[in-house]
Amino acid sequence: MIDTLDEAIADIVHQLERGASQRKSAMHTPVVATQDADQRIMVLREFDAEQRLLRFHTDARSPKCATIGEGDPVSVLFYDSDTKTQIRARGNGRIEHYGPAADAAWEASTTFARRCYLAQDAPGAVSDEGTSGLPEWAEGIQPSEDQVAPARENFAVLLVTLDRLDWLYLANSGHRRAVFTAGKQGWSGNWAVP
Repeated sequence: MIDTLDEAIADIVHQLERGASQRKSAMHTPVVATQDADQRIMVLREFDAEQRLLRFHTDARSPKCATIGEGDPVSVLFYDSDTKTQIRARGNGRIEHYGPAADAAWEASTTFARRCYLAQDAPGAVSDEGTSGLPEWAEGIQPSEDQVAPARENFAVLLVTLDRLDWLYLANSGHRRAVFTAGKQGWSGNWAVP
């Protein structure tokens, strides 16, 4: 049982670092919501605890990119049924299409992952039939660097700088909840009734 605020913030950091680095972690695929109340599952690619930063990959043509732009509120909901832990995170999101974070994320991605951004139409475009959106030649293969090079035009990152964390641990013996706010000296927190 977590009994101190220091233990609670350490648990958040541990869970988010694990979520970013382990594909099988439930925290790897949180729900991301934008100001327009649209929600979607996204893959957590990086968590930088020192910078309070979450990184996700996205198609630059997606509606969320227009909504978030250079800065807009974003909330992220994480839940792990095995650890019975929910983390609600809020912060300021921004889309980086070109720049250090986007360029580094692109370079670190496999060609198989980059292939997703070869879709001919923007996410959400209407289609007459079920489709991945990929060109037929790209279906089911791991393309070469040259083949995925045009996809860079469609690749962007969503960066969320966190300013509030709400941690909830579910337990038969009694739930625990802590709320943290970002400040100049790091996170300050208090216990809250679940």
